Amino acid sequence: MLKKLQKKQISIIAGAALFAFLAGAMVSAPEIGKSLGQWLKLSQNQAESTSEASIAQSAVFPLISQSLPERAAKLAAIAQESRSPDRNRARYLLASDYIERTQAQKALALLQGLEKEYPVLAPYILLKQAQAEDMLGEDGKASDLRQSVLRLYPKEAATVKALYLIAQPKQQETAIAQFPSNPLTWEIIRKRLQENPNQPQLQLILAKYAYDQPGIVGVLDQLVKQPNLKPEDWEIIGTSYWENSQFLKAGNAYAKAPKTPRNLYRTARGLQVGGKDREKAIATYKQLVQQFPDTEEAGTALLRLAETAKTGKEGLPYLDQVIRKFPKQAGTALVQKAKTLQTLKDQKSASAAWQLLIAKYGNSDEAAEYRWKIATDKAKAKDYVGAWQWAEPIVTNNPNSILAPRAGFWVGKWAASLGKQQESKTAYEYVISQFPYSYYAWRSATMLGLNVGNFDNVRVMNPEVITPQRPLPPAGSETFKELYLLGQDRDAWLQWQTEFQNKVQPTVAEQFTEGLMRLARGENLIGIDKISKLEDREIPAEQTQYETLSKQIIYWQARYPFPYFREIQKWSTERQLNPLLVTALMRQESRFEPKIKSVADATGLMQVLPSTAKWIAPQIKVDFKTISLENPNDNIMMGTWYLDHTHEQYNNNSLLAIASYNAGPGNVSKWLQTLTTQDPDEFVEEIPFDETKNYVRQVFGNYWNYLRLYNPEISGIVAKYSTTHPKLPTQ
Repeated sequence: MLKKLQKKQISIIAGAALFAFLAGAMVSAPEIGKSLGQWLKLSQNQAESTSEASIAQSAVFPLISQSLPERAAKLAAIAQESRSPDRNRARYLLASDYIERTQAQKALALLQGLEKEYPVLAPYILLKQAQAEDMLGEDGKASDLRQSVLRLYPKEAATVKALYLIAQPKQQETAIAQFPSNPLTWEIIRKRLQENPNQPQLQLILAKYAYDQPGIVGVLDQLVKQPNLKPEDWEIIGTSYWENSQFLKAGNAYAKAPKTPRNLYRTARGLQVGGKDREKAIATYKQLVQQFPDTEEAGTALLRLAETAKTGKEGLPYLDQVIRKFPKQAGTALVQKAKTLQTLKDQKSASAAWQLLIAKYGNSDEAAEYRWKIATDKAKAKDYVGAWQWAEPIVTNNPNSILAPRAGFWVGKWAASLGKQQESKTAYEYVISQFPYSYYAWRSATMLGLNVGNFDNVRVMNPEVITPQRPLPPAGSETFKELYLLGQDRDAWLQWQTEFQNKVQPTVAEQFTEGLMRLARGENLIGIDKISKLEDREIPAEQTQYETLSKQIIYWQARYPFPYFREIQKWSTERQLNPLLVTALMRQESRFEPKIKSVADATGLMQVLPSTAKWIAPQIKVDFKTISLENPNDNIMMGTWYLDHTHEQYNNNSLLAIASYNAGPGNVSKWLQTLTTQDPDEFVEEIPFDETKNYVRQVFGNYWNYLRLYNPEISGIVAKYSTTHPKLPTQ
């Protein structure tokens, strides 16, 4: 167990003293909260996660994170209370637990008559009763109960479960006709296709509703052989291929689909990326521009035509069309034009293009990138006034740019270099208030002396973490939400998939709910990806919906989830590592996918190479043959040992340890010799490998997000900054 560390503020040390990479003594670390053994505990207060008081005050929902034996007595006590929603929930959840443990009689006693008192889950209650009767060998009673579901709830998603279990051809036809998006229907279809692959209508159902399921590409490859497919069918096939990154196959399918702007663009792009028919791709881009000249796809097609032109000069007319007609894409076109003119040695025209970019399209990402390049060039020349002047507009004009928090932080650093300490402090406060999710918010918090850790001491900090119960999903029926909040993930998934038929173009609420459901199923990579990509919405109404959602803590907690916390707690304690740093690295390495593998065969949650594990095993007295890197416990055991090892190599400096975890100790040793700066922030910016530079920022950005979202002390501090609304200092 790590001992408690004396709590003190982290002082701001400027200049060379800030970065004692190889100093002999460890900087004393502050303690955040309580000891490591208490780092995870369940919050009973869900007020921030839902506005519905009945759910916030529920005594049942918080119990779903506990094991069956842990919660049994508590649920039994609640189930004996007077009539209330919680009493019904407790009866259902406890009965489900009894069925899991094959205690059918106890389950039936709890479920008897519950469907009348708990109508939101009525068909599921009857199905649970049928399951319990099956366990007791009462096949007739079980069958009668399932037939009751068909009779009483014919349009409910739960009906598919009854249809599937009855397993008669007539019932299966009903499932296929009425519930094509239900995963049990997909299983029925797959079995039928195994018996007879030549059933295009069934294959089309999978292509439309199950395009994100394993094995779908093989289904599509068979489907395209059918001779009588309609243009609408080809659009479904093309979309399914596209969503599975089969771009050439998608392009060929879209070529036979209705001629819409999207379909024409994807036809051309698929052929271009596939590299099979450049001329046809160019011809299709031109067709798109001619038939749909005012669409956004036409603007993108013009950019692609410039990209595929045989010479840069031939591409210039296409770029000029984009600049004239498509303001959203003009920034991209101007950068491409300026670089082309520079290649053609026409510096005057290139300069004019850059100036137009700044003057007319200053709020574009391309303008931000151009300003940042000039700002960093000036900083390298020690012209901090000029660097400040060029960076400041990025923060104000391009607040959604990935460069905005970076620019704001460096305004603070450059102001400090100019001796303007108050302006520097204000810049750091601005970054925390406006970009609280960013790596640079953590660096700003460090520079302000907040209790958040630094590169030299973060590994040994013991942050208290309070994890909330599940949030209320913003989309879906009341039945789905109840199942989800009760942790009935299999049934919640079946219910949600039946309802969620807008997969290709989901609403913001639907996509967030889909992400939550994926996380609940342990599909963490997909879940985090869907939730994170909400920030890419471009339609103004959807951007507004995202902005509203992103102001709620439930959004960020879903983006930074806490799977495998027991294993993380165990091995972080063993290795004396900050558990949030381990979680942060794991999120970056694998998005919490236990079986994921890299091209180099790095495996599992912490992406451990088999050769590295083989080297570690004898040092921790473990037989290498007995471990599996796909097993979360084994992987974290190995990964945390190696993370501890990299820290030992660099006197517990986490910046170097994390960089070494990604790039290897040889490269880090080289950088220590060739990068002469003693400033850690400059060191990060100058790491020669872009992958490692981004990796370091992402891991510590992850760490900061876990800290600000789950640690009460830091969460409160960040909230105060968000209400102060400081202004970025101008030069």
